[in-house]
Amino acid sequence: MKVLLVGSGGREHALAWKLSQAPDLAELHAAPGNPGIATLGRCHPVRAEDGESLLTLARSLEANLVVVGPEAPLVAGVADELRHVGVPVFGPSSGAARIEGSKSFAKDVMRAAGVPTAESLSVARPPCVIKADGLAAGKGVFICHDQAELDVALQAATSFGDSIVIEELLEGEEVSVFALCDGVRALALPVVQDFKRAEDEDTGPNTGGMGSYSPVAGFGPAEVEDVLDTVHRPVLEELAARGAPFVGVLFAGLMLTDDGPRVLEFNCRFGDPETQSLLPRVNGDLLGALARAAAGDLSAVELEVSDTAAVTVTLAAGDYPAANDVGSPIDGIEEAEQAGALVFHAGTALNGDRLVTNGGRILSVTSTGVTVAVARERAYAACELVSFAGMRYRNDIAAMAHV
Repeated sequence: MKVLLVGSGGREHALAWKLSQAPDLAELHAAPGNPGIATLGRCHPVRAEDGESLLTLARSLEANLVVVGPEAPLVAGVADELRHVGVPVFGPSSGAARIEGSKSFAKDVMRAAGVPTAESLSVARPPCVIKADGLAAGKGVFICHDQAELDVALQAATSFGDSIVIEELLEGEEVSVFALCDGVRALALPVVQDFKRAEDEDTGPNTGGMGSYSPVAGFGPAEVEDVLDTVHRPVLEELAARGAPFVGVLFAGLMLTDDGPRVLEFNCRFGDPETQSLLPRVNGDLLGALARAAAGDLSAVELEVSDTAAVTVTLAAGDYPAANDVGSPIDGIEEAEQAGALVFHAGTALNGDRLVTNGGRILSVTSTGVTVAVARERAYAACELVSFAGMRYRNDIAAMAHV
């Protein structure tokens, strides 16, 4: 099978790493990819949002499956363009991707489907949560405990667009629950907890994600199926009834409140950096599962989840999320990999033969172990082997995990 992977981040490198293990993989291509992905397949200089060029590339490669990683091309309709001419795609249509592309649309779908979620508010008064309605690369959610935070949030949220969503502020632990979907069915993937704030102890601004771990205590197979029955499957049914069946990864961000799980948001793709902790725990043929989902039939697919734990730590630029870092030499990746870690490229580039920084989140360092504590110790030991100017990371990823 010839596969074209769309995207260039740490999530896509993790997907490339997993897909490269598939028994039926003949060729792996990426658009545009990154230096890490280039060690596993061939990268092509085509932007993820350029549907016309992706279509031309997929045809020239005679791709049997296109896997779209990021949300922006999905919301923009890249999957529709490919499907329209018969190219199999793992990733939702633009209509189904609105579940992430518009917070107000997602709220409407959840109301219609009877899915428990945070209450919408008509007036912004603290405490509350302000959300940019459209895509914001994980940076469009603002927690407001007082008026000062609210004033800052309203200004910041509108920088992503004119429309905002106001919600009640829920308290509790957050978890990410993923399911592979074929338009009708939902197949559970490992539950992950991620860390969105830039600084230790969940302080600082929201980011695209500073680390993650899996498994999460209290989420065995039975509990995950309960979530899928309560959250994912009703949404799949509602989207299908609206003429937008969802094919791809439906990712629910949940708050575990005293009154039970509440949906904070939906995403229409694999998470980043959740995928880097999720995929090392998935045994079996992920490529086959994605292909069956794209074909509309997951009924015979099973993916075993390992008992192994995984912890991922994001290595970020010094000023992230306010600014990126470009051109700083990166050292120590080979040493970290020799120590047993997986190092996924997120914001890297080649300057000649030299690997350099090229973004905000530069690398994801993932380690596995028999427990989260063991995996965490290994991940942080590997992080100490990597260096670039201004490199920083949170020191408390998975510190409070009880698995």
